[in-house]
Amino acid sequence: MKKLKDILYKVTMESVTGNTAVTVNSIQYDSRKVELNDVFVAVKGTISNGHDYINIAVNQGALAIICEDLPEKIINGVTYVQVENSQTALAFMAANYYDNPSDNLKLVGVTGTNGKTTVATLLYDLFSKAGFKVGLLSTVNIMVADKKFPSTHTTPDSLMINSYLMEMNKEGVEFCFMEVSSHGIAQKRTEALHFAGGIFTNLTHEHLDYHKTFAEYRDVKKSFFDQLPASAFALVNIDDKNGLVMIQNTLARKYTYALKSYADYSAKILENQFSGLLLKLNDQEIWSKLIGNFNAYNILAIYASADLLGLEKVENLRIISELESVAGRFQYFITKHKITAIVDYAHTPDALKNVLETINFIRTKNEELITVVGCGGDRDKTKRPEMGHIASALSTKAVFTSDNPRTEDPEKILLDVEAGVDPQNAKKTMTVVNRKQAIKTACQLAQPGDIILIAGKGHETYQEVNGKRSDFDDYKIVNEFLNQLGK
Repeated sequence: MKKLKDILYKVTMESVTGNTAVTVNSIQYDSRKVELNDVFVAVKGTISNGHDYINIAVNQGALAIICEDLPEKIINGVTYVQVENSQTALAFMAANYYDNPSDNLKLVGVTGTNGKTTVATLLYDLFSKAGFKVGLLSTVNIMVADKKFPSTHTTPDSLMINSYLMEMNKEGVEFCFMEVSSHGIAQKRTEALHFAGGIFTNLTHEHLDYHKTFAEYRDVKKSFFDQLPASAFALVNIDDKNGLVMIQNTLARKYTYALKSYADYSAKILENQFSGLLLKLNDQEIWSKLIGNFNAYNILAIYASADLLGLEKVENLRIISELESVAGRFQYFITKHKITAIVDYAHTPDALKNVLETINFIRTKNEELITVVGCGGDRDKTKRPEMGHIASALSTKAVFTSDNPRTEDPEKILLDVEAGVDPQNAKKTMTVVNRKQAIKTACQLAQPGDIILIAGKGHETYQEVNGKRSDFDDYKIVNEFLNQLGK
């Protein structure tokens, strides 16, 4: 329990009605969770407006309300604090409530369209193998040293972030690697955190249902680097044209990495096959179990970050050579009949293109490449034809199917995907709405030596249809079907 005035440290207040010296129990932004002596922060969200629930929060025992717009009725005994932005206020209040835990560890944020999970997770693995206590906040897992917690968002809310960071402080964690999504930045979830570094992977077509324009999406990502302190490092991929844009106005120390351009950290791919990558990395040869050009960028990012964080170079390279792929990121197995099944999270046009180009580079032209892919519902619709175009152009067969349709009609989603198929590629495609049946179809089509790619869901172990989640694991399902078919 803390005094409200202490929790409001660094919060820009426009007006205060009542007493800020009161002791509050906890902070809530969901009125359903408010209990006696809590402070309720009314946040204007994309779906609902917390201001509509102020009276409910008061009736449930809230003794303080943080809001952008004061309610018409002011209740005696309740403190009302008017702020310019409730999301920003929530971020600072959460940090203050948990004693600003990010100040006590080296927190590194990873942002970009693709590669965030891989880079953050591999950095966690790298520093763990180097003997440090490490934390991870990612799409796949939340780790506090060796304790695992379920992950629900790419970037959790401010309260959850600071709660986990506080647990990391208790466990003596020294480094934490965190995915920073554009939604998280836009909604100020990372606003009050102290970062030791920021990493930019790339920027491609994604989340335009939320950000409306690519420029807005880019600028939101850039704002993360704008806010880095001078004590931090900013590491960016300059093979992406937006790399240098990210660091135009940052106070942080600037570093670059690239495969194609002159950079502080550079690499050349010497070998690229299913067994791994041979890289020449800043004049040092290194073998990695990871596969593909996109993973060459990820390796560069983790090597550079570890170097900037002070890890000894030989140790850095040695551990990188031991690292395994991240769950759902080019995760594959080969059956006794030499059928290769690959599960990958590729759910953007650029990610799908990268994975398919990698497979096509490695495979001989005698093998079929059968791709199972769809697009999520209630998300950016403009990428759907692009996904259909890429899958049909770069595969020998493409099976279009449901991803997570959410509240949309899956058949209508697939019509959008099919619209991107060029006439000359139409014969290579088929549509099977049921995802399980689509995976079975791909397994039935596969012959010895062929490659099956199941794209879009990766690490996810559920499918969301009409707001309900049911168990669904691409990796397990393709494994089961190939075993059943004796392939």
